[in-house]
Amino acid sequence: MTRTMKVDEFKERLANAEITRREASAVLASAGVGMATMMFGPGMARAQSDLAIDHSLNVFEWGGYDLPEFYTSYVDKYQMQPAFVLFGEEEEALQKLRSGFTADVGHPCTYSTRRWRDAGVLDPIDTSRLTNYGDVFPSLKTLPGSQDETGQDWFIPSDWGNSSVLFRHDLAPEYVDTATEKNESWAILFDEKYAGRLGIFDSVDGVMAVVGSVIGAEDVFNMTDEELEEATKLLRKQREILRFYWTDQSSVEQALAAGELVASYAWNSAVVELKNQGVEITYMNPKEGIWTWVCGLVLLAGGPGDRDRAYEFIDAWISPASGKNLIELYGYGSSNTKAFELVDPATLDALGISNPDTMMANSRFFGEIEPEVREKYINLFDEIKAGF
Repeated sequence: MTRTMKVDEFKERLANAEITRREASAVLASAGVGMATMMFGPGMARAQSDLAIDHSLNVFEWGGYDLPEFYTSYVDKYQMQPAFVLFGEEEEALQKLRSGFTADVGHPCTYSTRRWRDAGVLDPIDTSRLTNYGDVFPSLKTLPGSQDETGQDWFIPSDWGNSSVLFRHDLAPEYVDTATEKNESWAILFDEKYAGRLGIFDSVDGVMAVVGSVIGAEDVFNMTDEELEEATKLLRKQREILRFYWTDQSSVEQALAAGELVASYAWNSAVVELKNQGVEITYMNPKEGIWTWVCGLVLLAGGPGDRDRAYEFIDAWISPASGKNLIELYGYGSSNTKAFELVDPATLDALGISNPDTMMANSRFFGEIEPEVREKYINLFDEIKAGF
């Protein structure tokens, strides 16, 4: 979608299903507009125009995660959806909260939660008020950032998935695994052969995990000075051959479908979207390792709305029914163990999450970055993007 698209044209394309609700949500988020403000035509998974806005609950949410299918019991009870404000990247979201913006519920990931907590924008969570919490994967409840040193919960895991390379295997056949060689690698995102046809997520966590994997850093979230020097050289090289840094994944999907991109950092949902379009793509399991993220819901300090409804919303998000929808619509994993029992085993196999316990046991989870290290990473990344 171009910046010059007229509002009427936008609505017409949305109504005719020429763009997805998720793409629309991401575009609106970039403009500071929530999906709740738009009227939707027939043919959508569930027309949000059918739902009134519950102004007693304000949710600060990732673009594309405001679908009613993800908090089904809340909608069933109130026949309303919360008032949403959307964001595209967590650092952006944190700075908005620090500047005085208020909401009741937020949706960061584990590697950002401690930073949000230290900034004073979170309230602790009473898990006894969540009826579905007992069915959350135990391994997700105690990830770094979820609890403090006293065992107090600050974060309720809700969704998890992978960050890896999504690429057009027809355009880069040398990166396709063979019977004898493991060719899939994060190195494709630094390959000069594909200059101008590469993309990466505009996030210091993702970028440092990728470059750290390529150089073989012992701890990508706390690199030594020597490792960081090597990483910096590689990131400067990458800057010159990228097509773009992205915060809206729909731009990646569109560019890969058109052949404008050969490869990009991407999440599972892009795989689902492109395969639904019939695009021949491969989601790598890089030889350096695939990264797994876990995101969840938090109570925001000073929220202006109804705290009881905030708990109900969180509980709805981690229910089996909502988890089933998350898996089927976006290809992400639910935090609720029972959600997987509701999904066709063939679908789980196709998504590579038929055995989530085993997958999580073998995953490289995104970790916390200590505040002083994060500041160093952020300053370095900003300088590189600025051309220094």
